[in-house]
Amino acid sequence: MGIGLQTVRVTNITRHTPSIVSIDLAPVGSDSLQAFDPGAHIDVHLPNGLVRSYSLMGTSAYSGHYRLGVLHDRQSRGGSAFIHQYLRAGVLLKVSPPRNNFPVASAKHAVFIAGGIGITPLIGMARQLKERGAAVELLYCARSEGEMAFRDELEGLSGRVSYHFDDQQGRPPDLQSFMQGFPADTHFYCCGPAPMLTAFDQACSSLRIRHSHTERFSGVVTPIPEGIGKGHQVILSRSGKQLHHDGQGSLLDTLIATGHNVSYSCREGVCGACEVSVLEGALEHRDAVLSASERASGKTMMICVSRCTSDRLVLDM
Repeated sequence: MGIGLQTVRVTNITRHTPSIVSIDLAPVGSDSLQAFDPGAHIDVHLPNGLVRSYSLMGTSAYSGHYRLGVLHDRQSRGGSAFIHQYLRAGVLLKVSPPRNNFPVASAKHAVFIAGGIGITPLIGMARQLKERGAAVELLYCARSEGEMAFRDELEGLSGRVSYHFDDQQGRPPDLQSFMQGFPADTHFYCCGPAPMLTAFDQACSSLRIRHSHTERFSGVVTPIPEGIGKGHQVILSRSGKQLHHDGQGSLLDTLIATGHNVSYSCREGVCGACEVSVLEGALEHRDAVLSASERASGKTMMICVSRCTSDRLVLDM
């Protein structure tokens, strides 16, 4: 399930709202935690056997520890529910090295839009750009003021920070109005629930925004085109092994069932843990990680959701 895992200890759990906690993780013994760039996340292997991906807060390790923000999802299948109900200081966990599918770009102007727990990666990203001298603006949206977390860290950005609370405004934020009037070279970042990301994408299209970046915490369900799901041959170039994927279930499931050690976490195409290099084969991408150019290259795929549309697929593994 994971390669290169590190053991960490839960040193502190702080409740910020009824549904949001932050968790501090420290290395065990003489080990040190790997540095990370803002926007990165790690996979956390929980004692109940589940693996969940969470964004790292800050611009690097907080004085030698990682900090995560975790929302208690009402539809939790055991990840966030376990953390909120059972996780305690002192518990040992396994975590993956940091990965970054949401890096901050160098820019003179940047606008960050967060919805709820989507603020967790954006705090460090905004802080890093501020330290580089960029003009930064941040909009934090929540259902109510009582559901807003990490306000003290936001105020510490000393930039233009504004807030939108649905219960006070009587509606979700009007992102298109908010995003108007910025310089053409502005980079826009958005992280939050699916409806917000949809509104953000629509605003970017309407305003012809050139530089937009998003991070999703859950996958987007897309229909499978005609012909997808047929069986095909899978060749693992390094080992020389061959197997048949019948088109039912994911390629990840097939590899696990045949005894192959592969990294994975979310199973929804959003974390990037299961990315594999492709040497041959036509692909139908269904992830939320790869850029348009990366998809067009056909050189890599997320084996938990993406599929092969040809009769033969050669993987670099």
